[in-house]
Amino acid sequence: MKKSESVKEICKALICFKIKVEGIRKDAKNPFFKSTYASLGSIIDAIEEPLAESGLAVMQFPTGDNGLTTLVMHESGEWIESNYTMTPVKNDPQGIGSCITYQKRYALTAALLLNILEKDDDANYATYGTSAPAELPWLNKNSQEFAKVQAYLLDNGTIEKVKLKYKLSKEVESLLTTKS
Repeated sequence: MKKSESVKEICKALICFKIKVEGIRKDAKNPFFKSTYASLGSIIDAIEEPLAESGLAVMQFPTGDNGLTTLVMHESGEWIESNYTMTPVKNDPQGIGSCITYQKRYALTAALLLNILEKDDDANYATYGTSAPAELPWLNKNSQEFAKVQAYLLDNGTIEKVKLKYKLSKEVESLLTTKS
């Protein structure tokens, strides 16, 4: 990360921005992974107005081999810059373009600490490329795993985290979430 000599004003503006920006809903579907994600368009739509109201602007541009630079600027002239490199799964124009879009989404999310609502695909595409990730196992009632999950939930665990590890039938989810 690089930054201007002073960051006093940009820090105030970023605090103002964080108060104004709302959580970003996932609006796009990836049928291959059966997942949803926040598209670059929905992220830009969500941040455009709060950025402007806070005196901030963002620029992103490809750099070098597979690099992306994200520059957050304040009207005072202060700035923060970050560089990010990612190797595309396929080194062809479509693969490189997909990689740049992916980088832009994740760099914006990281640089502005955006809250993407709902379950994420956990970077499956970036990790697995064109091969699907392993299927989640079903959680069956009256199994050892079920008892462990019940104990986890009683200890303030969340059903969302359970769903990241197991598939749940409506019946099993109801058994887990109904308090006795």
